[in-house]
Amino acid sequence: MTSSGDNLNKAGYLLIIGSLQFIILWKIAEFIRPGYSVAEDVISALGVGENSFIFNGSVALLGLMGIAAAYLLKDYDKIFSALLGLSSIGALGVGIFPMDIPIPHLISALLAFLFSGLAAIYSYKLEKTNLKYLWLILGIITLAALILFMTDNYMGLGRGGMERLIVYPALAWLMMYGRGLITR
Repeated sequence: MTSSGDNLNKAGYLLIIGSLQFIILWKIAEFIRPGYSVAEDVISALGVGENSFIFNGSVALLGLMGIAAAYLLKDYDKIFSALLGLSSIGALGVGIFPMDIPIPHLISALLAFLFSGLAAIYSYKLEKTNLKYLWLILGIITLAALILFMTDNYMGLGRGGMERLIVYPALAWLMMYGRGLITR
């Protein structure tokens, strides 16, 4: 587990900036989409139609920044780097293949969701502080929500609400873990 502090620092900033720009632009895309329902509409619905470039560009940028961070972390921990890289490839794919290109989009979304949860859980092993328990919880929430989403069990949240229960913990982990990389 060796990596220069400079690479950890750069990777941390990439994860934070990638996540923040995605959240901000995603929310803007929701606000300006007429009739969009956070509870009922999936997030990727913002990638089709009017102003779709906002969501697609933002999620693709999140993926590219994650791929760059994964590359910088390859000497830190190869398994973690691979999990982060696969999740980031999925995010990039979601931006390249909107919902109206169903098979590549579904594969990309599954990669992003599944491997972000697995990366969060795996980061438990890498964390020296008690935050490792939070990483574990966030990863488990992401994966549990993914299973519920895939089995159409929305638990009163609606389809869009359950999908957000996959994404919010993953993004929270990504930003906080990125901050931790900067301070190592």
